[in-house]
Amino acid sequence: MRKGVSVYRVDKFVVPAAAREEFLRRVEETHQLLRRQPGFIRDAILEQVSGPGRFNIVTIAEWESQEAIDAARTVVSKAHVERGFDPQETMRRLSIEADIANYRPVGE
Repeated sequence: MRKGVSVYRVDKFVVPAAAREEFLRRVEETHQLLRRQPGFIRDAILEQVSGPGRFNIVTIAEWESQEAIDAARTVVSKAHVERGFDPQETMRRLSIEADIANYRPVGE
């Protein structure tokens, strides 16, 4: 990724209604930590209100660089271990599906 071009982390989830409250609580905890990391620009936690798409929760975080994302990932992983939180186990237990990727603006 070129310097000076934001990188967007976009996480899309299929969250069953019964899992919504716990899932959103965990997402908010994680985003509170992300917001304090170097290179973080802004974020959004979105919930689908209409349309045929299957992903009903989407999170977007804008970062200054891929390096900032990588550093934040390390901090978040450490915090999860310290809290005894295993995201993969939680997603399996709650039957949550995810599509996670990094994006950059088209044409930049």
